[in-house]
Amino acid sequence: MTYKTSKVFVPGGMPQLTYVPREAIELESRLSDAVENLHKLITVTGQTKSGKTVLVNRVLPRANAGENIWIDGGSISGENDFWTQALEELGEANSVEERDETRSEKSIGGDVSGGLGLPGVGGVKGKTSSGVKKSNAAEITRKRSLTPRTAALRALRGFDGSIVIDDFHYLDREFQGSLIRALKPLIFDGLPVVLIAIPHRRYDAVRVEREMTGRIEDVEVPSWEDDELELIPKTGFPLLNIRIASGIEGRFASQAYGSPHLMQEFCQRLALSHGVKQTSSDLVIASDVNDSLFQEVAEGTGKVIYDKLSRGPRPRSDRIQRALSDGGTADIYGVVLKALGVLAPGLETVEYEQLRAAIRQVLNESIPQAHEVTRVLERMAEIAASDEGSTPVIDWEKEEQKLHITDPFFAFYLKWGAV
Repeated sequence: MTYKTSKVFVPGGMPQLTYVPREAIELESRLSDAVENLHKLITVTGQTKSGKTVLVNRVLPRANAGENIWIDGGSISGENDFWTQALEELGEANSVEERDETRSEKSIGGDVSGGLGLPGVGGVKGKTSSGVKKSNAAEITRKRSLTPRTAALRALRGFDGSIVIDDFHYLDREFQGSLIRALKPLIFDGLPVVLIAIPHRRYDAVRVEREMTGRIEDVEVPSWEDDELELIPKTGFPLLNIRIASGIEGRFASQAYGSPHLMQEFCQRLALSHGVKQTSSDLVIASDVNDSLFQEVAEGTGKVIYDKLSRGPRPRSDRIQRALSDGGTADIYGVVLKALGVLAPGLETVEYEQLRAAIRQVLNESIPQAHEVTRVLERMAEIAASDEGSTPVIDWEKEEQKLHITDPFFAFYLKWGAV
């Protein structure tokens, strides 16, 4: 059978031929059980590009429009936008028709005069009324407009399916609270609601609506283990009639930062680099992998946002250039990124003191003050949040003094692209 390479390895899409169910940790069954266990809000959390959306799509297919409503948090610009999209998914309008029936009755008839004569009795005269009643009915139809929120909630009360909100963390915090408060009665009545979010935001639902405490079922999607990632090339390359040398799966897995998306990308590029766009009629041998493959992937992933973070906000004056231990120079934004590069790979959450230690490692002298570093981290987080990418690559939690690297592509770029 012939397969297209783009259908075997699907970076960023819904793989069918190389889908790995991760049966050992029973993610699909856990999510299915959570959906069946009604009256709780379901959160699916995991690092960016860890397979959260693919998992939920497998259990609650997006293609089943009549059964599952999918709304992308990244595409929502405001509250009305969310409810309007929900209405469109439901196939409902934000207006209702009300019908009233009115009736009127009219009597038609007159008086009849006469006498009644009985033997031995004098005549009796009188007057009687005779007639019929005519009834008329009329129906009046009125159209009443509803707000998108009211109309959507009204339609959801009769919806026998599930609603999935992808990238829930993208929604404005105030709207998150408003949304959960609106959906809460429906959740308690049995409507399955699934929120997909990055890990350190998993309890946003509790933070914005305290009454949800104890009413949330969390399905955590952990970063992939190397042996799980290796199932992708082991499954996919034979379908294309490609044999890869021993050790390639392991090298790919070690550079994928726990992301099946990156593993799919590596595999697709390796196949295409050997000219295989579909199943080869002859066996193709891939004996080794050049670093250029990883560098090419890095250039297509984190460079744009890395450059934005490196530039920082528009400076009021020239920033101080600090001497680096490798012989170059960089301002404080470049220094922080260099320090993150020292900490990679395996980068997810960085404690502030870890970062300070790495900064000392990359600088020869002139170590910045603590307040200077935290200010830079705040600015970088703002830049990342305003970027048009699907998820901010970093997030700084000021209260916890923690820097979250939310995108494995960005961590990957720190190693392979920022050279």
